[in-house]
Amino acid sequence: MMTAIHNKMCWSRALHTGLLLLLVQFLCLEAVPISMDKTKVHEPEKKTEEAPASVDTGLHYDRYLREVIDFLEKDQHFREKLHNTDMEDIKLGKLAKELDFVSHHVRTKLDELKRQEVNRLRTLIKAKQDLEGGNDIAVDHQALLKQFEYLNHMNPHTFEVDDLDRLIKSATKDLENYDKERHEEFKKYEMTKEHDRQEHLKTLDEDERKKEEEHYEEMKKKHADHPKVNHPGSQNQLKEVWEEGDGLDPEDFDPKTFFNLHDSNGDGFFDEQELEALFTKELEKIYDPTNEEDDMVEMEEERLRMREHVMNEVDSNKDRLVSLEEFLVATKKKEFLEPDSWETLEQNQAYTDEEMREFEDHLVQQEQDLYQKADDLQKQRDELERQQEQLNAQKVELQQAVEHMEKLKSQKIEPPPEIHGNAVPEMHAVDNQLHHEQEAHPVQGHEPEPHPVQGHEPEPHPVQGHEPEPQVQQHTPQEHDEQHQDVAQHDLPQTHQDVPPGHQDAAHDQHNLP
Repeated sequence: MMTAIHNKMCWSRALHTGLLLLLVQFLCLEAVPISMDKTKVHEPEKKTEEAPASVDTGLHYDRYLREVIDFLEKDQHFREKLHNTDMEDIKLGKLAKELDFVSHHVRTKLDELKRQEVNRLRTLIKAKQDLEGGNDIAVDHQALLKQFEYLNHMNPHTFEVDDLDRLIKSATKDLENYDKERHEEFKKYEMTKEHDRQEHLKTLDEDERKKEEEHYEEMKKKHADHPKVNHPGSQNQLKEVWEEGDGLDPEDFDPKTFFNLHDSNGDGFFDEQELEALFTKELEKIYDPTNEEDDMVEMEEERLRMREHVMNEVDSNKDRLVSLEEFLVATKKKEFLEPDSWETLEQNQAYTDEEMREFEDHLVQQEQDLYQKADDLQKQRDELERQQEQLNAQKVELQQAVEHMEKLKSQKIEPPPEIHGNAVPEMHAVDNQLHHEQEAHPVQGHEPEPHPVQGHEPEPHPVQGHEPEPQVQQHTPQEHDEQHQDVAQHDLPQTHQDVPPGHQDAAHDQHNLP
């Protein structure tokens, strides 16, 4: 976590200083000439005049910003206005109005640059949508382009005054709260480091905890034991750079010469990156990357504190740049000649006790939220597993039903016919009709024989010499029909379900017995 914060802070500093260097190129045409004592200082070799290399600001629209600036500087009228406009007027949009007076060639090129940038943004939006799996969703590019405030998305074809105004304001706004955000990031870093240390102590027994505390105090003392740190931007601090960095005699220190030597891009200004480079010697007194007690994240914070302090003291017009004039004025102040001592980070804790308590409470709340989310996820998982078990059981039942149907098909067993309501099966009706016909038209010479009951042997015929069995009372066909119907009404089942398959004929024959 500490490494992530460190990387983020370093990236933010590079982003900030890069943008300021770009603004310097945007505003300044050539370096201010400085007189030098050639008997004491070797004059730097003159180089062929070349346009300074564009600095990557780290902004996602950095290329678009640099290309717009490059083409605007090619217009003579606009260059003159740049030279005569201060930073505040630029921020207020006064410079953007001069776009109406640039040449047609420059305006045409700016139109082309804007169309390319809009197409680039649309491509990014489409790529993001593809990554999120929304290929089938219609994209409203106009609505999504609203998030890019540095251009007028309502007019994607031509570069207008509003576009230049938006570009300048957005580039300034993106780093407006840089210092405040940097302080907050470093504060969280320090509080996290202390929190982790305290949590580690809780895992130790009493003896180990005591040793750990002693080691911690020893490291603090070692870190604080360093040479005196000069006040940033003071005469003593700059003379030390003059002597140790430039190899010159401190008695020959000259502010103008010093400015020229350390204005690395020769634009006549100290930007924030150039200022921070002046503090390297002071920081080396405090921090050594090979020492356990020295934290390099704290070193970068110390460097930024020094730069911020000098800017507040010297940058009179608050444009985040130090001109030669501002620098020379500062070298004549009492603070430059007789500065106060500089208090380093170990003498100024980055957070208060109250802030630490709030930070701890915030961590506890975050931990509780994580536990709650974990519990909710576990419940969701249990519910999904229960539903899966139900689905598996239903799947098994379905498979068993399919296997049973396949088995029935293989045995060629047909299900019994359906009987609706209280209707008597058709089979009974047909049997009754045949029986009636046989009784109504008996075969000549033969008496109708009773139907044998299923499961019983037929009655034997009387043998000669024995008494015949008593005769069953004969009925007329009409009486037989009435008797048969009466028996059917009382004894026949009312539904098909009451009569087992295969027993219907037997039941019918029993009722037809004489």
